[in-house]
Amino acid sequence: MALENMDLPILIGQSGPLNGLRWTIEGVLTIGREDSCDVVIPDRQVSRYHARLYPQEGGIYLEDLASKNGTFINAARLEVPALLQDGDLIQIALLQQFVYLSSDATLPLGPGIPLPEGIQRMPEEGKLYLDKLSRRVWISGEEVLPALSVPQFRLLDTLYNHSGSVVSRSDVVTAVWGDKEAVGVSEQALDALVRRLRDRLAALDSSHPYIITVRGHGIRLDNPSHE
Repeated sequence: MALENMDLPILIGQSGPLNGLRWTIEGVLTIGREDSCDVVIPDRQVSRYHARLYPQEGGIYLEDLASKNGTFINAARLEVPALLQDGDLIQIALLQQFVYLSSDATLPLGPGIPLPEGIQRMPEEGKLYLDKLSRRVWISGEEVLPALSVPQFRLLDTLYNHSGSVVSRSDVVTAVWGDKEAVGVSEQALDALVRRLRDRLAALDSSHPYIITVRGHGIRLDNPSHE
């Protein structure tokens, strides 16, 4: 199996007209409607020069260029330049969503793996398939859209990596929120996150629960095989 090495941060279109396309961030990357932009979104909802990503000490920053319809990070409107974190979801107006991935990510390419351009060739092991690099999820070949939120994806990714096995609630909390934030996460917050993820998956396949709570033990992913 070949590996596609990512030595630089990348931006991947998740939903909208640029879904599945990707850009390597080697310097300043402008986003807008104007043809001279690095990432062109030809729609009137998008300003001529809408936003830009640029490297600075500490990482990659995102800046809104006084756009009319706004730039958003994880559903929050961007007011001042912000340092991007791995997995951040970027929304341009109400039209196009991207995911930002930091450097040193790798994507296995081979039969049965969906390619970045959106070629959906599902693996045989389960109806649900998760692509860690692009942060995209499919059920029986149909993509979960809009994309999962960062916490939802981290939860599903944790269970997917232990498919069929029970993951303790404490391990799930740490995986989703991180060591520092995990201390303050309540049982209710985790239950609410699990419920929202179940609802997102049920929107595509309500015939199977996928996310199973095992009382007194934890949570597991039940990923049925293709018929």
